[in-house]
Amino acid sequence: MWKLLLFGFIMASVLWSEPSWGQRPPGLRTTPKPFHSGRSPVLAPHGIVATSQPLAAQVGLDVLRRGGNAIDAAIAANAAIGLMEPMSCGIGGDLHVLVWDAKTKTLHGLNASGRSPYKASREWFAKRSLKEIPLFGPLPWSVPGCVDGWETLLRKFGTSSLADLLAPSIDYAENGFPVSEVIARFWLNAEKNLKKYPDSARTYLPDGKAPRAGEVFRNPYLARTYRELAAKGRDAFYTGRIAREIVAYSEKNGGLFSMKDFAEHTSTWVQPVSTTYRGHEVWGLPPPTQGIAVLQMLNILEGYDLKKMGPASPDYWHLLLETKKLAYADRARFYADPEFVKLPTLELISKDYAARRRKLIDPEQAMLNAPAGDPKLAQSDTIYLTVVDKERNCVSLIQSNYHGFGSHMVPGELGFALQNRGNLFALDDKHLNRLEPHKRPFHTIIPGMVTKDGKPFFCFGVMGGDYQPQGQVQVLCNLIDFGMNVQEAGEAPRMQHLGSATPTGQRAAPKGGSVEAEIGIPATVMEELTRRGHQVRPILRAPGGYQGILIDPKTNMLHGASEYRTDGAAAGY
Repeated sequence: MWKLLLFGFIMASVLWSEPSWGQRPPGLRTTPKPFHSGRSPVLAPHGIVATSQPLAAQVGLDVLRRGGNAIDAAIAANAAIGLMEPMSCGIGGDLHVLVWDAKTKTLHGLNASGRSPYKASREWFAKRSLKEIPLFGPLPWSVPGCVDGWETLLRKFGTSSLADLLAPSIDYAENGFPVSEVIARFWLNAEKNLKKYPDSARTYLPDGKAPRAGEVFRNPYLARTYRELAAKGRDAFYTGRIAREIVAYSEKNGGLFSMKDFAEHTSTWVQPVSTTYRGHEVWGLPPPTQGIAVLQMLNILEGYDLKKMGPASPDYWHLLLETKKLAYADRARFYADPEFVKLPTLELISKDYAARRRKLIDPEQAMLNAPAGDPKLAQSDTIYLTVVDKERNCVSLIQSNYHGFGSHMVPGELGFALQNRGNLFALDDKHLNRLEPHKRPFHTIIPGMVTKDGKPFFCFGVMGGDYQPQGQVQVLCNLIDFGMNVQEAGEAPRMQHLGSATPTGQRAAPKGGSVEAEIGIPATVMEELTRRGHQVRPILRAPGGYQGILIDPKTNMLHGASEYRTDGAAAGY
C-alpha cells in the first residue's frame, strides 16, 4: 500500500511540474499553469449559488430566479443543507456571515453564534473534577444561534419571508432527498455515536443505520420544526415550544440550559476587519472567530515574492508553514469574546507587527519550539456557501455544528442535533477564552471576502475547523500570487500543519508539530521540507471544502467554483 501511495505522489509531482500541464487552447491562455483542475469554473451573468450540496445550490438558485436577492438565497440554501448535510450544520448550530450591500456599497459582518448557559461556570466543572469540557454529550452545549441569525439577516437585507425560504426544505424533509456520496460517508462515520442516543438514532438512522449514497432520507421531525419557524419566526425557537423542548431535554439529560439562556440570545452586527495583500483588501470577522489569523498570515507572507517561487516550490511551502505557526501562537493567546476581555486585534493585524514576526522565520530551518495544540481542534464539520446576485449583493456564509452531528444529541423529536461548540472554552482561570456564564466561545468558522478598488471581488470560504485559516491563505495565494482561476485555486493540492497552540492553551507538542501533504504535492517538495526540519507525511485528501465566487472586474461576469473534496456545486443563471 505504501509503495502504491508513493507512486501516486511521484506521478502527481511529474504532472505538476510538466510544462504543458494546465495549458488552455491557443487564444485562451498562452502561459503554462502549475495546476489545472478537472473542471472549469461556472460562468454566469445574473447570479451564482455555490454550496457543498448540489440540491441546496438549486434551492438557492430558484430563489434568485424568482427575484429574491443573495441574502434570501443564502438562507434558503442554508436551510436545505441543514437537512441534507446534517452532520455538518443545522439549526442546532451557529452562523457567521459577511454581506456586501450593493445599494450602499458597504460590507457588514454578523456574529450569529450562541453563548454558554448561565449555569455553566468553571466552579461547576471543578466540583465534578472535570479538567476540560467534554467533547460530546450535554455539557459542551451553547445556545444555537443559526435561527436568530437568519431572521437578523432578513430584517436588514432580505426581500422574502422566512416561510417562503423554508418551503423547499420542508418539501424535501417530508418527501425525501437522495443522500450524496461524500455526505453518506460522513454519516456512516457517525453511525456508532448516534446509536448511543435514542432520539438521535430515531431521527438520523432509519432502519437502524446511516443512509447510504443514493438512498432517500426523510426527516419529518425537522419538517415540523421548519413549519413552526415559518409560521412563528425566531421566537418559536427562543421563547416558544422549540425552546421549551430543548430545555426539558437538557434537564432530563444532565445539561445546563434554561429558558433564560434562549430568551436572552441575540446576534451581533460586528465591524469586519481587513488587511491589504498585493492590491487587494482581504476581509474577515474579528474574535471570537479565528478570522484574523488569515490576515496575520497574509501580512507576513506579503514580504516574500511568492509568485517567483511558485506553488511547487519548497520555499513557498516552508514560508507558509512557518507563518501559520506564528499566527496560531497568537490565536491561542488572544482570540476570545471581546465582550468579556479587551483584545489587541488591530495591533495583531498591523503591518508593523507582521514585520517583527517575519524576522523570526529562518528560511532554511523549521521552528521546532512553537507551542502546539490539542487534536480536538483538527477536525470539525461545517458548511460554507456563497451567493452573488444580479445587483452584486454578496453573501459569504459559514454555518456549523462544530463536530459531526455536534454533541451527537438530538432533542426529542425536533429533528436536529445540538452543537458542541462550548467544548472550546478553557477551564483555566487565567486564559482569555476561559468559560464564563453567557459568554461566546472561541469560534473556528470564518467567512471570507476580498474587495478590490472598493468593489467586491471574491467571496469564498474553506471549511475544516482548525484548518480554515490555512486553507483560506492557500486559496488566496493560488489565486493572487500564482494566477489560478477560482476552480483551480480551491482544488490545487494543499498542506496542513498540525500542532499549534489551541485557544484553550492546552498541551505543547515538541518539534514544531507535523505536516500533512495532500496527494499532488511533489515528492521533491516533501523531501526538502523534511530536510529543513518539518515532519511531513503524505495524505490522500486534505481537510475541509471550498466554495468561491469571483466577480471579474473587467467584465462583471461571475465565476463560481466548488471543489471535489465535497459533494458541492456552483449553480448559475
